[in-house]
Amino acid sequence: MKRAEAPGRKIERRAAWALRLHGWRILGKRLRAAAGEVDLVACRGRIAAFTAVKWRKRSEDRDLAIDHFRRRCVAAAAKMLAPRFARPHDNIRIDAMRLAPGRPPRHLVHVWQP
Repeated sequence: MKRAEAPGRKIERRAAWALRLHGWRILGKRLRAAAGEVDLVACRGRIAAFTAVKWRKRSEDRDLAIDHFRRRCVAAAAKMLAPRFARPHDNIRIDAMRLAPGRPPRHLVHVWQP
């Protein structure tokens, strides 16, 4: 199990560093709630972003990595986790980070709007 998790952790670290380089502060990693899982929680200013991270071996496939079901699960988990990470007047949003070999991480904002 641990060997299977290692690549995922490496990709999440890469995504976290990409966010940090753009001024984000990482508040949490690999968070689970009854409704689903959030890979990263980051904040910048008054924005709290609950982020799904996905890796694909082919850069052409990375845009298909986070489907409607996955976005809905992240949004449901974020709703449960928000009181723990967001301040009262923060704007909460669901983001995605898509990664592929030889390509810079791609940060997509507001991938889910209920």
